[in-house]
Amino acid sequence: GAFQKKGHCARVLSPEEAEKLAKDQVLVSEFKQLKLEKEAQKNWDLFYKRNSTNFFKDRHWTTREFQELKACREFADQKLTILEAGCGVGNCLFPLLEEDLNIFAYACDFSPRAVEYVKKNALYSTERCKVFQCDLTKDDLLDNIPADSVDVVTLIFVLSAIHPDKMHLVLRNIYKVLKPGKCVLFRDYGLYDHAMLRFKSGSKLGENFYVRQDGTRSYFFTEEFLSQLFKAEGYEQVASEYVQRETVNRKEDLRVPRVFLQSKFQKP
Repeated sequence: GAFQKKGHCARVLSPEEAEKLAKDQVLVSEFKQLKLEKEAQKNWDLFYKRNSTNFFKDRHWTTREFQELKACREFADQKLTILEAGCGVGNCLFPLLEEDLNIFAYACDFSPRAVEYVKKNALYSTERCKVFQCDLTKDDLLDNIPADSVDVVTLIFVLSAIHPDKMHLVLRNIYKVLKPGKCVLFRDYGLYDHAMLRFKSGSKLGENFYVRQDGTRSYFFTEEFLSQLFKAEGYEQVASEYVQRETVNRKEDLRVPRVFLQSKFQKP
């Protein structure tokens, strides 16, 4: 079971959780931080090597949560061009292509291995999608996508894996290919999500920024930080809210608080 609420208030920590976070102030050494940044691509590639296509579930909730994919059409069967920035192995891409036959998708990922998995998927068709490897912080999207040509960009659980100092580069890159008046649909980890509270001491890289045991990193967003990030690159905020879910495991009597930030930003 799970219940869900949406709103602008961040999750309130229990006294034990607050104490745990307050205690955990020691940062990973600068040497190790630089090494993690340098090896980021290798670490994600190894993640996909270990987990193949089995780690993430297919995301059939995308069209439910983002009515935008229907709403941005001017008429019913209008063909949409979308970009999935950070497509992984296609857990979001393929359900969308199956559900909506009038979509052409560009999709890219940091990990060459993930891109190969997408291309090997039985649903992959070059007539309906173009998939390519790309480091969104430095590879120009214009090498693969015409300027001002995309109706919707999805940025789902991607920005959190990127160093906060480089996040603006991703948004600047995406801005170039998005049509004026069109939107970026964002969903990612929110402040005080259960995953943030589970990090052991010695995992902290910076404020709200942590490293997992496999070397992949995760940032946990506040509404304010995200809003400033997008606005600084020229976007207008359309909507932004925390999605708080409490997942209940009745068998083990566990209540797990999940917090995501779901937002929509428009290119003027």
